[in-house]
Amino acid sequence: MEHEATAGRPAGEAVKGLVVGLANDRSLAWGCAQALHAQGAELAVTYQNEKARPHVAPLAAALGADIVMPLDVTVDAEMDALFAALAGRWGRLDFLLHSIAFAPKADLHGRVVDSSAAGFATAMDVSCHSLVRLARRAEPLMADGGSILTMSFYGSEKVVPGYGIMGPVKAALEATVRYLAAELGPRHVRVNALSTGPVQTRAASGLAHFDTLMAQAAATAPLHRLVTIEQVGEAAAFLLSGRARFITGQTIYVDSGYNAVTG
Repeated sequence: MEHEATAGRPAGEAVKGLVVGLANDRSLAWGCAQALHAQGAELAVTYQNEKARPHVAPLAAALGADIVMPLDVTVDAEMDALFAALAGRWGRLDFLLHSIAFAPKADLHGRVVDSSAAGFATAMDVSCHSLVRLARRAEPLMADGGSILTMSFYGSEKVVPGYGIMGPVKAALEATVRYLAAELGPRHVRVNALSTGPVQTRAASGLAHFDTLMAQAAATAPLHRLVTIEQVGEAAAFLLSGRARFITGQTIYVDSGYNAVTG
């Protein structure tokens, strides 16, 4: 896996990246991690808590992950411990994949106008500001350049029934990507977002009317088929590689063209 961050790395040494959001073998992060591993990347992965650990541990083993640690992004101490481990073991970080989102069920399933202040704040903190906190800690480890990627969805720019408060949250996430790209660009750190079409993940299954959304997307998209976690992973591996070294501050669609013919 070629990468722009080569100055501090011996020739032939694998790039090193952190994957945040690996939950199970149906998650977007799993599709991305598989593609990155197939291209020779050395990975560190996190699991949210002890309940999630049994689901993530076999996947981390399959990836040959060198570092497997707990990370609740609302706990600064866990984030600090993770980056201390990365610094101690690797001394650098070539890429960061941020693939996490959360909203309390009551706020997610209700109208945006009825959302609670606490629920909205939680969704924004976990799904958006966590990227800022991760990027802040990753920056010193990307002294020779690097790449950061997060996951978004078309509901950030158009109203998608059932997507609720995650629409405004993903809109904020995409704006955050642009600002981070501008601020970290002088350090040769790129920041982008992938906006995927509807993908049958366990997390997405919690959205209201998701089956209807998937059927509509498959019928409407120019390619007339849904994307898979593997196809999302291929796009992520490209954006995190040196082949995309002049792409930053962008939201790239991987949705069979659905965004081009809707709204």
